[in-house]
Amino acid sequence: MADDPVERMHQRERQQERERLRELETKDLEVESQRGSRPLEGYAGGHTTWASKQDDEAAAEVHAHDAEDSWAESQEQVARLSPESGEPARKDEEPPK
Repeated sequence: MADDPVERMHQRERQQERERLRELETKDLEVESQRGSRPLEGYAGGHTTWASKQDDEAAAEVHAHDAEDSWAESQEQVARLSPESGEPARKDEEPPK
């Protein structure tokens, strides 16, 4: 059976895969042997917005009035779609003042 060319090809592929896995395991063991903090993979040299105080402060300024703006837009939309009687279109809405 080992003389079959297809079988030899499969054996060679399995051997190459075992060697590749051994190399990866060696790299993993080397990394695990080193103690200390490690950057997130893929972000090692990049800027992470969720960890930057400067970006957090900028986001707080930019999005500071999002809730109020959203509520105002919602109220305007409800007012446009409400009946002319002055009653709210929905039961959970505050009546006009």
